Amino acid sequence: MKKHFLTALCGLLLAPVSHALDATSGVQVTPLLKTSQSWNGAALTYPTGQAEVTALLIEIAPGKQTGWHLHPVSSFAYILSGTLEVTLADGRVKRLQAGEPLAEVVNTAHNGRALGDAPVKLVVFYTGAVGTPLTVAVPPPQ
Repeated sequence: MKKHFLTALCGLLLAPVSHALDATSGVQVTPLLKTSQSWNGAALTYPTGQAEVTALLIEIAPGKQTGWHLHPVSSFAYILSGTLEVTLADGRVKRLQAGEPLAEVVNTAHNGRALGDAPVKLVVFYTGAVGTPLTVAVPPPQ
């Protein structure tokens, strides 16, 4: 009996780790993003303090810009519609289309703008801490 119990316990402990939500006949799971770094290659870190997650729906009108800013916390976006161009102060550019995820840069000045004739709509999840701003305006690069 003890041998069967130990065998069963080892089987449970060595079983593969399951995902947060496994696909079944009625559920389709499509991975969108799994990363330990932002799109510019910087390592993601968790803030200190009381954790706070904020989700925002952001819309940028055609041809308009966000203005130069930075995020002191990690954020992750999913482009719902339109074409978004993100430019870093060092000149690097990333273009995203509807259906693409983004691990946003942290503490790095950047500007976003909507390309084309359609607005950009994106959902952004910020993983910050209570009392920490999500976005800080910065002057444009010289």
